Amino acid sequence: MASNLRRSGNPLGYKALELPTARLGLALAVATAAVLVAASGASAAATTPVYDSNGNPIEVPFVPQGSPGPGTLTEQQAIAAVLRFPKVADWVGRYPAKSLTKDATLDEDTGLWDVNVWSSLPDAGQIVEAKVEDSTARVTEAWTGPQVAWRMARGYKGAFGRSINDGWIWLSFCAAFLLGLADFRRLISVRNLDLLVLLSFSLSLYYFNQGRVFSAMPLMYPPLLYLLGRMIWIGARGRGTPTRAIWPAWVLLAATVFLMGFRVGLNVQSSNVIDVGLASVDGAQRIAGEGESPYGHMPDETGKACGPADADGSVRDHIQTNGRCESSNGRGDTYGPVAYLGYIPAYAVVGFDGKWNGGSSTWSGLPAAHLAALLWDALALIGLGLLGLRFGGKLLGATLAFAWAAYPFTQYVSSSNSNDAIMPALLIWGLVLVTSPPARGVFVALAGWTKFAALLLIPLWASYPDWRRFGRQKLTYLGGILLGTALSFWILLLEPHPLHAAQVFWDRTFGWQLGRSSPFSIWDWDEYPGMPDLHHVQTGLKVILLVAAIAVYFVPRTKNVIQLGALSAALLIGFELVLTHWFYLYIPWFFPFVVFAALAPALPSAVAEESTETGPEHEREVRELIPAS
Repeated sequence: MASNLRRSGNPLGYKALELPTARLGLALAVATAAVLVAASGASAAATTPVYDSNGNPIEVPFVPQGSPGPGTLTEQQAIAAVLRFPKVADWVGRYPAKSLTKDATLDEDTGLWDVNVWSSLPDAGQIVEAKVEDSTARVTEAWTGPQVAWRMARGYKGAFGRSINDGWIWLSFCAAFLLGLADFRRLISVRNLDLLVLLSFSLSLYYFNQGRVFSAMPLMYPPLLYLLGRMIWIGARGRGTPTRAIWPAWVLLAATVFLMGFRVGLNVQSSNVIDVGLASVDGAQRIAGEGESPYGHMPDETGKACGPADADGSVRDHIQTNGRCESSNGRGDTYGPVAYLGYIPAYAVVGFDGKWNGGSSTWSGLPAAHLAALLWDALALIGLGLLGLRFGGKLLGATLAFAWAAYPFTQYVSSSNSNDAIMPALLIWGLVLVTSPPARGVFVALAGWTKFAALLLIPLWASYPDWRRFGRQKLTYLGGILLGTALSFWILLLEPHPLHAAQVFWDRTFGWQLGRSSPFSIWDWDEYPGMPDLHHVQTGLKVILLVAAIAVYFVPRTKNVIQLGALSAALLIGFELVLTHWFYLYIPWFFPFVVFAALAPALPSAVAEESTETGPEHEREVRELIPAS
């Protein structure tokens, strides 16, 4: 090439080739320095951890200094990598260093170190659980505080309900709820504020889905307190809202049908069955399939393992005393008997092989739980429609049915395939038949023996329409409660010793739940450093709640059905406010009665128009609402 350039007589080309040695050396030095600077920058980028807003790594983290090389981390280096992780460092820094115990174990099959940290402080126990890649020192998982013992606190994507947690689906439900129920003629109104508060639980759920329990749980108290105040106010005045939706009844009904179709599709195609749904199907199988009480007979882990291990190496399937290979759910018998009886129809239709695929997102993941969830969801919606139709006319009936269909938290229950729609559905039907004392008693008892919170309503529902009316109405109401209780507890007769079975029921339900600890409220956080001990406050509020449950029998003296619904919601909300283990699945417990009380048409005060007549022919005239035009 040099000879060609010379022959061409190109002086520029010749000079380029004959660049002086000093200049060439300088150029090479500059180029080399640039490469070294770039390399060092790349190295810094590769060894500096980058984290998302939750403290989880999103880029390759640092390699500890002194590492012997890939695949050769020592135990101390693995521990050091975890302790330098920001999320872990912040949490461990709350504990005295002398109280800490640390260890790390290498799993050679996966190439991951399991790193654990404990504290000797009272009630502390294990405070960190993490995993570190041996080859890169990359922290792949880091769980602290309540996330160690409670997997549901880790914010796993779609752990409850799968696709309902997708932003566009959740916000679509919220938009439909507001669009269908808001009063756009008066944007600044109590009605619209009520609707926004009902949706505001979404903010708490957002943080829960991020695994940020200490941010999520406090955010559920403001809406609960607001709704409690609203229900007490309506319960005292006996009036609903003076405003109404802008849509006619047929539009709301059409929207309800569409939404129900979407809800069913979401449940069948993209939902999951949590352990609550598994427990109810287990109980139904024990009653209808084994002929025994579910209490003390839930599948557990004492038998021989008979299934594959999960990602953590745990085996859930074990041989049970009935000889079947079943998924263990030892604490599945903590609910009332109706929570299991209510699943027998679904179990009879599709059966149950004893296995639980909690990770499945379709109907195949335990069809009996899916079918039961859909049936009780539909019963709640139909009951609300009939409740509104009876006490407010077509528009209120369509409004209440639409409210259930559009509210995202009712779909959260359906998509989680839990049993939390049973209690409100039974109470809704109790309100539909409220003028029949025995029917009212049967339904409040059945609801109470599903989720025990509804037992608080027994005195309140006994006082309708006037607590001073003793005699036939009160006796038939009491008879209804006894009948509902008998329909619930006949399963104890399946055991050879019913009295012993009753003791087992108490131990497995009330006995366990009354002493249950949980991070899913503010009441049990005193075991975490820097958190206050609120147990005395909680105890005081529980006493107030019990006193209130008795007081509403006497006050107001007379009650119309709006007041009954509002005060029922108030008691259920009060129960949830003092609950140690609270969860978003419990919102639909009170939701139907909030929307009924808040959205029902206004009417004169029941006290002002109370009739002196006490005969049944006057009861309907005085206490039922006038159908909306």
